Amino acid sequence: MPEFLNTEILGITVVRYAIALGIVLFSFIAKKAFAHLFIKLIMPLAKRTKNELDDQVLVCVQKPSELLVFLIGLFGATQYLQLPVEPYDINGFAINLIKVLTIVAAGWFLFNLVDLVDTYLKKWAARTESTLDDQLAPLIRKSLRIFIVIMALLMVIQSFGYPVSGLIASLGIGGLAFALAAKDTISNIFGSLMIIFDRPFHVGDWIQAGDLEGTVEEIGFRSTKIRTFAKTLITVPNNIIANMSLDNISRMPKRRIKLNVGVTYDTRPDQMREAVAKIRELLRQHPAIDQEFFLVNFTDFGASSLDIMVYCFTTTTVWGEYLEAREDVCLKIMDILEGMGLEIAFPSRTVYLQNPESETAS
Repeated sequence: MPEFLNTEILGITVVRYAIALGIVLFSFIAKKAFAHLFIKLIMPLAKRTKNELDDQVLVCVQKPSELLVFLIGLFGATQYLQLPVEPYDINGFAINLIKVLTIVAAGWFLFNLVDLVDTYLKKWAARTESTLDDQLAPLIRKSLRIFIVIMALLMVIQSFGYPVSGLIASLGIGGLAFALAAKDTISNIFGSLMIIFDRPFHVGDWIQAGDLEGTVEEIGFRSTKIRTFAKTLITVPNNIIANMSLDNISRMPKRRIKLNVGVTYDTRPDQMREAVAKIRELLRQHPAIDQEFFLVNFTDFGASSLDIMVYCFTTTTVWGEYLEAREDVCLKIMDILEGMGLEIAFPSRTVYLQNPESETAS
Protein backbone atom coordinates (compact mmCIF):
# COMPACT_ATOMS: atom_id res chain seq x y z
CA MET A 1 0.00 0.00 0.00
CA PRO A 2 1.40 3.43 -0.89
CA GLU A 3 2.64 5.34 2.13
CA PHE A 4 0.41 8.38 1.53
CA LEU A 5 -2.67 6.21 2.06
CA ASN A 6 -1.63 5.80 5.70
CA THR A 7 -1.39 9.56 6.19
CA GLU A 8 -3.78 10.71 8.91
CA ILE A 9 -6.06 13.75 8.67
CA LEU A 10 -7.93 14.53 11.90
CA GLY A 11 -6.84 11.14 13.17
CA ILE A 12 -8.29 9.24 10.17
CA THR A 13 -6.18 7.66 7.45
CA VAL A 14 -6.55 8.62 3.80
CA VAL A 15 -7.58 5.06 2.89
CA ARG A 16 -10.53 5.28 5.31
CA TYR A 17 -11.58 8.54 3.69
CA ALA A 18 -11.35 6.85 0.28
CA ILE A 19 -13.47 3.88 1.36
CA ALA A 20 -16.04 6.16 3.00
CA LEU A 21 -16.21 8.21 -0.21
CA GLY A 22 -16.72 4.95 -2.10
CA ILE A 23 -19.63 4.11 0.19
CA VAL A 24 -21.18 7.52 -0.45
CA LEU A 25 -20.74 7.12 -4.22
CA PHE A 26 -22.21 3.64 -4.08
CA SER A 27 -25.23 4.93 -2.13
CA PHE A 28 -25.68 7.69 -4.72
CA ILE A 29 -25.64 5.09 -7.51
CA ALA A 30 -28.05 2.95 -5.46
CA LYS A 31 -30.34 5.97 -5.16
CA LYS A 32 -30.35 6.43 -8.94
CA ALA A 33 -30.90 2.69 -9.49
CA PHE A 34 -33.78 2.71 -7.01
CA ALA A 35 -35.36 5.68 -8.79
CA HIS A 36 -35.04 3.90 -12.15
CA LEU A 37 -36.51 0.70 -10.69
CA PHE A 38 -39.31 2.69 -9.09
CA ILE A 39 -40.31 4.38 -12.36
CA LYS A 40 -39.81 1.45 -14.72
CA LEU A 41 -41.13 -1.42 -12.59
CA ILE A 42 -43.06 -0.41 -9.46
CA MET A 43 -45.12 2.42 -10.94
CA PRO A 44 -46.29 0.37 -13.99
CA LEU A 45 -47.35 -2.46 -11.68
CA ALA A 46 -49.40 -0.03 -9.59
CA LYS A 47 -51.07 1.42 -12.69
CA ARG A 48 -52.40 -2.02 -13.64
CA THR A 49 -54.65 -2.04 -10.59
CA LYS A 50 -58.11 -0.46 -10.69
CA ASN A 51 -57.56 1.39 -7.43
CA GLU A 52 -55.89 4.79 -7.77
CA LEU A 53 -54.86 4.93 -4.13
CA ASP A 54 -51.68 2.90 -4.60
CA ASP A 55 -50.61 5.11 -7.53
CA GLN A 56 -51.01 8.26 -5.46
CA VAL A 57 -49.22 6.81 -2.44
CA LEU A 58 -46.28 5.76 -4.62
CA VAL A 59 -46.03 9.28 -6.05
CA CYS A 60 -45.92 10.65 -2.50
CA VAL A 61 -43.26 8.20 -1.32
CA GLN A 62 -40.96 8.18 -4.38
CA LYS A 63 -38.66 11.14 -3.70
CA PRO A 64 -38.46 10.74 0.12
CA SER A 65 -37.59 7.05 -0.30
CA GLU A 66 -34.81 7.93 -2.73
CA LEU A 67 -33.40 10.31 -0.13
CA LEU A 68 -33.58 7.61 2.53
CA VAL A 69 -31.62 5.20 0.32
CA PHE A 70 -28.86 7.79 0.05
CA LEU A 71 -28.97 8.52 3.81
CA ILE A 72 -28.46 4.85 4.61
CA GLY A 73 -25.21 4.90 2.68
CA LEU A 74 -24.22 8.23 4.21
CA PHE A 75 -24.84 6.82 7.70
CA GLY A 76 -22.73 3.76 6.86
CA ALA A 77 -19.88 5.95 5.64
CA THR A 78 -20.06 8.05 8.82
CA GLN A 79 -19.93 4.97 11.03
CA TYR A 80 -17.00 3.56 9.06
CA LEU A 81 -15.01 6.80 9.31
CA GLN A 82 -15.28 6.87 13.13
CA LEU A 83 -15.07 10.64 13.18
CA PRO A 84 -13.34 12.21 16.22
CA VAL A 85 -15.31 13.35 19.26
CA GLU A 86 -12.54 15.47 20.80
CA PRO A 87 -11.75 18.34 20.94
CA TYR A 88 -14.86 18.87 18.77
CA ASP A 89 -17.62 16.28 18.52
CA ILE A 90 -17.57 15.97 14.73
CA ASN A 91 -19.12 12.49 14.90
CA GLY A 92 -22.04 13.80 16.97
CA PHE A 93 -22.58 16.67 14.52
CA ALA A 94 -22.60 14.25 11.57
CA ILE A 95 -25.10 11.95 13.30
CA ASN A 96 -27.32 14.93 14.14
CA LEU A 97 -27.15 16.09 10.54
CA ILE A 98 -28.27 12.66 9.32
CA LYS A 99 -31.08 12.74 11.89
CA VAL A 100 -32.19 16.11 10.50
CA LEU A 101 -32.15 14.80 6.91
CA THR A 102 -34.15 11.74 8.00
CA ILE A 103 -36.72 14.01 9.62
CA VAL A 104 -36.83 16.04 6.40
CA ALA A 105 -37.47 12.85 4.38
CA ALA A 106 -40.29 11.79 6.71
CA GLY A 107 -41.78 15.29 6.67
CA TRP A 108 -41.47 15.38 2.89
CA PHE A 109 -43.49 12.17 2.60
CA LEU A 110 -46.19 13.42 4.98
CA PHE A 111 -46.28 16.78 3.20
CA ASN A 112 -46.88 14.99 -0.11
CA LEU A 113 -49.47 12.76 1.51
CA VAL A 114 -51.58 15.83 2.29
CA ASP A 115 -52.32 16.07 -1.44
CA LEU A 116 -53.86 12.61 -1.27
CA VAL A 117 -55.99 13.63 1.71
CA ASP A 118 -56.98 16.83 -0.10
CA THR A 119 -58.09 14.88 -3.19
CA TYR A 120 -60.42 12.65 -1.20
CA LEU A 121 -61.74 15.62 0.80
CA LYS A 122 -62.61 17.44 -2.44
CA LYS A 123 -64.37 14.35 -3.81
CA TRP A 124 -66.33 14.06 -0.60
CA ALA A 125 -67.19 17.78 -0.64
CA ALA A 126 -68.34 17.59 -4.28
CA ARG A 127 -70.97 15.00 -3.36
CA THR A 128 -72.63 17.28 -0.80
CA GLU A 129 -74.89 20.26 -1.39
CA SER A 130 -73.39 22.40 1.36
CA THR A 131 -70.65 24.88 0.47
CA LEU A 132 -69.19 24.78 3.97
CA ASP A 133 -67.27 21.57 3.35
CA ASP A 134 -65.90 23.06 0.10
CA GLN A 135 -64.32 25.80 2.20
CA LEU A 136 -63.12 23.42 4.89
CA ALA A 137 -61.21 21.16 2.48
CA PRO A 138 -58.46 23.70 1.55
CA LEU A 139 -58.33 24.89 5.16
CA ILE A 140 -57.70 21.36 6.34
CA ARG A 141 -55.03 20.93 3.66
CA LYS A 142 -53.20 24.10 4.70
CA SER A 143 -53.56 23.30 8.41
CA LEU A 144 -52.12 19.82 7.93
CA ARG A 145 -49.16 21.14 5.96
CA ILE A 146 -48.45 23.84 8.55
CA PHE A 147 -48.72 21.24 11.30
CA ILE A 148 -46.29 18.92 9.50
CA VAL A 149 -43.77 21.72 8.91
CA ILE A 150 -43.96 22.88 12.54
CA MET A 151 -43.56 19.33 13.84
CA ALA A 152 -40.59 18.73 11.56
CA LEU A 153 -38.93 21.96 12.74
CA LEU A 154 -39.53 21.07 16.37
CA MET A 155 -38.05 17.60 15.84
CA VAL A 156 -35.01 19.15 14.12
CA ILE A 157 -34.52 21.53 17.06
CA GLN A 158 -34.97 18.65 19.51
CA SER A 159 -32.42 16.51 17.65
CA PHE A 160 -29.74 19.13 18.38
CA GLY A 161 -30.55 19.00 22.09
CA TYR A 162 -32.52 22.22 22.42
CA PRO A 163 -35.72 22.13 24.51
CA VAL A 164 -38.90 22.84 22.59
CA SER A 165 -41.39 22.93 25.45
CA GLY A 166 -40.98 26.70 25.86
CA LEU A 167 -41.48 27.25 22.14
CA ILE A 168 -44.65 25.17 22.13
CA ALA A 169 -45.98 26.97 25.19
CA SER A 170 -45.38 30.36 23.55
CA LEU A 171 -47.79 29.59 20.72
CA GLY A 172 -50.68 30.89 22.82
CA ILE A 173 -53.89 29.15 23.74
CA GLY A 174 -53.79 26.92 20.68
CA GLY A 175 -50.21 25.98 21.41
CA LEU A 176 -51.09 25.28 25.03
CA ALA A 177 -53.96 23.03 24.01
CA PHE A 178 -51.74 21.27 21.51
CA ALA A 179 -48.96 20.83 24.07
CA LEU A 180 -51.35 19.39 26.65
CA ALA A 181 -52.99 17.04 24.18
CA ALA A 182 -49.89 15.86 22.36
CA LYS A 183 -47.18 16.16 24.99
CA ASP A 184 -46.89 12.44 25.71
CA THR A 185 -47.22 11.47 22.05
CA ILE A 186 -44.50 13.88 20.94
CA SER A 187 -42.25 12.80 23.83
CA ASN A 188 -42.68 9.15 22.86
CA ILE A 189 -41.89 9.93 19.22
CA PHE A 190 -38.71 11.76 20.22
CA GLY A 191 -37.83 8.94 22.61
CA SER A 192 -38.28 6.40 19.82
CA LEU A 193 -36.02 8.39 17.50
CA MET A 194 -33.35 8.67 20.18
CA ILE A 195 -33.46 4.91 20.76
CA ILE A 196 -33.29 4.24 17.03
CA PHE A 197 -30.35 6.58 16.36
CA ASP A 198 -28.37 6.34 19.62
CA ARG A 199 -28.87 2.56 19.88
CA PRO A 200 -28.45 2.19 23.67
CA PHE A 201 -29.86 -1.33 23.37
CA HIS A 202 -31.19 -3.84 20.86
CA VAL A 203 -33.82 -6.56 20.97
CA GLY A 204 -32.43 -9.41 23.09
CA ASP A 205 -30.16 -7.22 25.27
CA TRP A 206 -30.18 -7.64 29.04
CA ILE A 207 -30.65 -4.14 30.47
CA GLN A 208 -31.18 -2.54 33.86
CA ALA A 209 -32.79 0.89 34.19
CA GLY A 210 -33.75 1.97 37.68
CA ASP A 211 -35.92 -0.78 39.15
CA LEU A 212 -36.43 -2.35 35.72
CA GLU A 213 -34.29 -5.32 34.77
CA GLY A 214 -34.80 -7.87 32.04
CA THR A 215 -34.43 -8.68 28.36
CA VAL A 216 -35.62 -6.31 25.65
CA GLU A 217 -38.35 -8.14 23.75
CA GLU A 218 -39.71 -5.44 21.46
CA ILE A 219 -38.88 -1.83 20.58
CA GLY A 220 -42.01 -0.11 19.31
CA PHE A 221 -42.65 3.41 18.11
CA ARG A 222 -44.44 4.35 21.34
CA SER A 223 -43.05 1.96 23.95
CA THR A 224 -40.43 -0.70 24.68
CA LYS A 225 -41.38 -4.13 26.06
CA ILE A 226 -39.03 -5.72 28.61
CA ARG A 227 -39.34 -9.36 29.71
CA THR A 228 -38.26 -9.62 33.34
CA PHE A 229 -36.53 -12.68 34.80
CA ALA A 230 -39.79 -13.46 36.61
CA LYS A 231 -41.26 -13.82 33.07
CA THR A 232 -43.53 -10.80 33.45
CA LEU A 233 -43.76 -8.29 30.61
CA ILE A 234 -43.20 -4.59 31.38
CA THR A 235 -44.19 -1.92 28.84
CA VAL A 236 -42.24 1.32 29.26
CA PRO A 237 -43.01 4.51 27.26
CA ASN A 238 -40.03 5.45 25.12
CA ASN A 239 -39.86 9.01 26.46
CA ILE A 240 -39.29 7.58 29.96
CA ILE A 241 -36.71 4.93 29.10
CA ALA A 242 -34.83 7.34 26.81
CA ASN A 243 -34.26 9.68 29.79
CA MET A 244 -33.23 6.98 32.30
CA SER A 245 -29.70 5.99 33.24
CA LEU A 246 -29.46 2.62 31.54
CA ASP A 247 -27.02 -0.22 32.21
CA ASN A 248 -26.70 -2.55 29.21
CA ILE A 249 -25.34 -5.68 30.81
CA SER A 250 -25.15 -7.54 27.50
CA ARG A 251 -22.51 -5.08 26.24
CA MET A 252 -19.94 -5.94 28.92
CA PRO A 253 -16.84 -7.63 27.40
CA LYS A 254 -16.23 -9.76 30.52
CA ARG A 255 -17.79 -10.39 33.95
CA ARG A 256 -16.29 -9.48 37.31
CA ILE A 257 -15.66 -11.80 40.26
CA LYS A 258 -15.06 -10.02 43.57
CA LEU A 259 -14.59 -12.11 46.73
CA ASN A 260 -13.51 -11.44 50.28
CA VAL A 261 -12.15 -14.64 51.80
CA GLY A 262 -11.75 -14.47 55.58
CA VAL A 263 -9.50 -16.88 57.49
CA THR A 264 -9.25 -17.24 61.26
CA TYR A 265 -6.94 -15.12 63.41
CA ASP A 266 -4.74 -18.10 64.35
CA THR A 267 -3.29 -17.98 60.79
CA ARG A 268 0.45 -17.23 60.84
CA PRO A 269 2.03 -14.61 58.54
CA ASP A 270 3.93 -17.28 56.54
CA GLN A 271 0.70 -19.20 56.02
CA MET A 272 -1.05 -16.04 54.83
CA ARG A 273 1.73 -15.32 52.32
CA GLU A 274 1.55 -18.90 51.03
CA ALA A 275 -2.27 -18.78 50.74
CA VAL A 276 -2.16 -15.53 48.76
CA ALA A 277 0.52 -16.92 46.44
CA LYS A 278 -1.42 -20.15 45.81
CA ILE A 279 -4.67 -18.29 45.05
CA ARG A 280 -2.79 -16.06 42.59
CA GLU A 281 -1.37 -19.15 40.90
CA LEU A 282 -4.87 -20.63 40.78
CA LEU A 283 -6.18 -17.59 38.88
CA ARG A 284 -3.12 -17.57 36.64
CA GLN A 285 -3.73 -21.17 35.58
CA HIS A 286 -7.53 -21.11 35.43
CA PRO A 287 -8.80 -21.28 31.80
CA ALA A 288 -12.00 -19.30 32.53
CA ILE A 289 -10.20 -16.31 34.13
CA ASP A 290 -9.09 -13.37 32.01
CA GLN A 291 -5.33 -12.96 32.37
CA GLU A 292 -5.22 -9.27 31.53
CA PHE A 293 -5.94 -8.16 35.07
CA PHE A 294 -6.54 -9.81 38.45
CA LEU A 295 -5.67 -9.07 42.09
CA VAL A 296 -5.18 -11.24 45.17
CA ASN A 297 -4.10 -9.43 48.36
CA PHE A 298 -4.32 -9.68 52.13
CA THR A 299 -6.24 -6.46 52.75
CA ASP A 300 -7.86 -6.18 56.19
CA PHE A 301 -7.86 -7.19 59.80
CA GLY A 302 -11.58 -7.77 60.02
CA ALA A 303 -13.77 -7.96 63.08
CA SER A 304 -13.74 -11.76 62.96
CA SER A 305 -11.26 -12.67 60.24
CA LEU A 306 -8.12 -11.90 58.29
CA ASP A 307 -9.47 -10.87 54.89
CA ILE A 308 -8.06 -11.80 51.47
CA MET A 309 -9.52 -9.89 48.50
CA VAL A 310 -9.86 -11.82 45.24
CA TYR A 311 -10.65 -9.61 42.23
CA CYS A 312 -10.73 -10.97 38.67
CA PHE A 313 -12.80 -11.26 35.49
CA THR A 314 -14.13 -14.24 33.56
CA THR A 315 -13.56 -14.54 29.83
CA THR A 316 -17.23 -15.40 29.27
CA THR A 317 -20.18 -13.07 29.71
CA VAL A 318 -22.82 -15.81 29.54
CA TRP A 319 -24.60 -15.89 32.90
CA GLY A 320 -24.59 -19.68 33.31
CA GLU A 321 -20.94 -20.09 32.28
CA TYR A 322 -19.97 -17.21 34.57
CA LEU A 323 -21.63 -18.87 37.57
CA GLU A 324 -19.86 -22.16 36.80
CA ALA A 325 -16.48 -20.37 36.63
CA ARG A 326 -17.18 -18.49 39.89
CA GLU A 327 -18.22 -21.72 41.61
CA ASP A 328 -15.06 -23.50 40.44
CA VAL A 329 -12.84 -20.65 41.71
CA CYS A 330 -14.56 -20.70 45.12
CA LEU A 331 -14.25 -24.47 45.47
CA LYS A 332 -10.57 -24.46 44.52
CA ILE A 333 -9.88 -21.68 47.04
CA MET A 334 -11.53 -23.88 49.68
CA ASP A 335 -9.30 -26.78 48.59
CA ILE A 336 -6.20 -24.59 48.93
CA LEU A 337 -7.13 -23.40 52.42
CA GLU A 338 -8.12 -26.89 53.57
CA GLY A 339 -4.85 -28.33 52.22
CA MET A 340 -2.92 -25.76 54.27
CA GLY A 341 -4.89 -26.51 57.40
CA LEU A 342 -6.49 -23.06 57.46
CA GLU A 343 -10.07 -22.41 58.44
CA ILE A 344 -12.52 -19.98 56.87
CA ALA A 345 -13.69 -17.59 59.58
CA PHE A 346 -17.26 -16.68 60.34
CA PRO A 347 -18.69 -13.81 62.41
CA SER A 348 -18.21 -14.60 66.09
CA ARG A 349 -18.14 -12.82 69.44
CA THR A 350 -16.27 -13.62 72.63
CA VAL A 351 -17.91 -12.71 75.93
CA TYR A 352 -15.77 -12.50 79.08
CA LEU A 353 -17.55 -13.13 82.40
CA GLN A 354 -16.04 -12.06 85.69
CA ASN A 355 -17.47 -12.92 89.13
CA PRO A 356 -17.63 -9.90 91.45
CA GLU A 357 -15.62 -10.19 94.64
CA SER A 358 -17.71 -11.21 97.63
CA GLU A 359 -18.36 -8.30 99.88
CA THR A 360 -16.61 -8.34 103.22
CA ALA A 361 -18.99 -8.75 106.14
CA SER A 362 -19.20 -5.64 108.12
